[in-house]
Amino acid sequence: METEFTPWAALAGGALIGAAAVLLLAVHGRILGATGILGGLFRLGDAADWTLRAAVIAGMMTGPLVHLLATGERPVLDQPVPGWAVALGGLIVGVGVSHGGGCTSGHGVCGLARLSRRSMVATASFMASAVLTVFLIRHGV
Repeated sequence: METEFTPWAALAGGALIGAAAVLLLAVHGRILGATGILGGLFRLGDAADWTLRAAVIAGMMTGPLVHLLATGERPVLDQPVPGWAVALGGLIVGVGVSHGGGCTSGHGVCGLARLSRRSMVATASFMASAVLTVFLIRHGV
């Protein structure tokens, strides 16, 4: 299993995520924690809060459309693992997010930028888990 090296696309994606996090904090005073924002969509309450959450999630989902409009080509989806493994991974991440009090965007992007010790520990934990998981999957251990 090989992964394509795409430094420019990764740099652009990282810059966009960082800009979105800064803008959300500057304009709305909110931390960009994607799972917290998504989870809030299922809690009815303040209509303005729900609208902001829906707009952030909709913005995240428009990436492939922006790519299509910018390049005229559909984004290539290369999924080297079966769908059940993706679903299982999503479930495991969801459990980790709920026990860890946040996700990679909340802890890894926003928390590290705020020099939060809790976010440093969380980010180190999920990065170590990711490295171990990739090693085990790629080497068939």
